[in-house]
Parts: sequence; structure tokens; C-alpha cells
Amino acid sequence: MTVPDQIEAYIAGQPEPKRGDLQTLHSVILQEMPERRLWFLDGRDDTGKIVSNPNIGYGLRTIRYADGKTREFYQVGISANTTGVSVYILGIDDKKHLANAYGQRLGKASVTGYCIKFKALKDIDLEVLKEAIRDGAARA
Repeated sequence: MTVPDQIEAYIAGQPEPKRGDLQTLHSVILQEMPERRLWFLDGRDDTGKIVSNPNIGYGLRTIRYADGKTREFYQVGISANTTGVSVYILGIDDKKHLANAYGQRLGKASVTGYCIKFKALKDIDLEVLKEAIRDGAARA
């Protein structure tokens, strides 16, 4: 199955209204990052054990580890969680940047070093989320 097919199946498998929110976010991120690589991670490790929620990724960044090894990964990701949706914006060195720059303006969202979590899209300001996504994508 291709990555776009996996993404479509993942979104289609979510209950409403989460399905609609994920589809809207997917479309928005594709508009904000039109030439970026698409990823789909099913949440399983190399042994098949579930270690995270499945997630959709956009863009490409290189993670550098302390031992000198590198790994390619996405810049921006989205995932359904038990209470709503998580948006991951990776590669921002200042772990307080997202909260300081966007937290007060987003609406009903929890903002950590790289994650913006909310119950439903209707609870947040989508334009502010787009701004945060553009900010994160520009940093890679």
C-alpha cells in the first residue's frame, strides 16, 4: 500500500468528528507544505509491538544523535489520540517557543515543547495553527 493510501485508510478509520478534523488538517498541511515528503508511521516498532499512536508526517529533517548517527524523520506530524488530535512540530531547539509564540492565541489547546494537542479543530484558531506549522517547517 502506498503512503497516500495508508494515510487515507488511517483517516477513514477514525470516528467522526475526529475523521473530519484529521482530513481538514491533512489538507491544510498539504497546502502549507506542498512539495514536502509524506510519511505514515503505523505506531509499531521493528518487532511489531505498538509503541505509539499511528501518525502522518510531512517534510524531511535529519535528526543527529549524540553518537554521531543520523536519521531522517518528518518535520510536522498529526495523530489521533484518545481525547482528540495532536500536531507535532519538530526541530525547534527552544522547547518553550511553541508555547510562548502560539499558546495564548491557539484557543483550547495544550502546548508542549513540540506538541499541540486539542480536542477538536473548532476549539482552536486554525490560522494560528497554520502560522505555527509554517514556522516549524521553515526551521528544518
